[in-house]
Amino acid sequence: MKHNVLVILFLAVFVDLVGYGMIVPLLPFYVQRVAPGATLVGILSGFYAAVQFFVGPMLGNLSDRFGRRPVLIACLSGTSLAYLLLAVADSLPLLALALLIDGVTGGNLSIAQASIADSTTPERRARGLGLIGAVFGLGLMVGPVLGGMLSLAGLSAPALVAAALALVNTLFALAALPESLPPERRRSFPPSDGMGRWRLSAFLHAANPLANLINLLRVTAVRRLLIVVLLLNLAFSGLYSNFPLFTAARFNWGMFENALFFAFVGVCAVTTQGLLLGFMQRWMGDAWMGRTGMAVMTCALIATGLAPTAWMLYPSVGLIAFGSGLAIPALTSMLSLRASSADQGRLMGGTAALLNLTMIAGPVLAGVSFDMAGTTAPYLISALLAGAALLTFTTSRA
Repeated sequence: MKHNVLVILFLAVFVDLVGYGMIVPLLPFYVQRVAPGATLVGILSGFYAAVQFFVGPMLGNLSDRFGRRPVLIACLSGTSLAYLLLAVADSLPLLALALLIDGVTGGNLSIAQASIADSTTPERRARGLGLIGAVFGLGLMVGPVLGGMLSLAGLSAPALVAAALALVNTLFALAALPESLPPERRRSFPPSDGMGRWRLSAFLHAANPLANLINLLRVTAVRRLLIVVLLLNLAFSGLYSNFPLFTAARFNWGMFENALFFAFVGVCAVTTQGLLLGFMQRWMGDAWMGRTGMAVMTCALIATGLAPTAWMLYPSVGLIAFGSGLAIPALTSMLSLRASSADQGRLMGGTAALLNLTMIAGPVLAGVSFDMAGTTAPYLISALLAGAALLTFTTSRA
């Protein structure tokens, strides 16, 4: 039964991320269709991440209370509606509404991670979470290529196909996805008034992402790991949007060269997390796998920023993908092992909120340092952040 849950989750996450991969590279063009300007693109991207930041913990808490299945299905259906609105958006308010809906229902990955935590034994949890990472890489490898091809038929075509994929995914989850969290393991949330009635104020307080993060940081068992996750994700959260600017300025790359390169990065992620992770986890264990991944990332980020020729980006960025493919599942697994089964959704939702903070700050940090200190600066700063994550992790009792 648990094996079937994992297979269904992997298929659902893959289809979801193919749609996501189709839309994300084209988002600036959707924005410029209604209003020009790179600043507006940045504001709307930050708006999307901010919505996810505030809603992510709420979705995690709801999944702890009602189960993973209904929350995941609601997220998938909301994604379909958001992409449909994106396809027809001819004004800034309609575009903002599409991003708002997608942000509110964008907790698919964290709910899927909580389902995997429900359905795996502790010793196999890193493997299951790593396979989600491999599916993520595969979706982001297939999605941009498919979106680029469909965009030849018009900018609405990729969004319409992504909406259709999300709708099919919703129907698939309704028909095939079982519940991974049995009623006896669900958390009583939010507190009632003693007569079984929910209190809205208690719900909003418990779902407040800042309060949730502060409460999690007060827990000694996860505090340092969360700081490590924050530093590590801040190290590369801004590089996805910065990398095309970097390659254009340094090596005169265009859209085609960058598309091929992102496909290569997807292959690296699939290879690392789909094929190598299980062996590395059995050989090294979570703690040493995390240390190795962060050390590789630190060195590879320096090599990327200082690369004198374009071909050197392939091995250096490949090593970044390899290092993150080891470190992130190891850290996620260690976090999940330090929380009770009833708190997995809250932990994953809180972690997702933390990552959304880095997705807001990371692009700003990369862009400002790129403009103010030169093309190499974002990568050297990212190396410092990854090194700080490694130092924090190494000096902890993790």
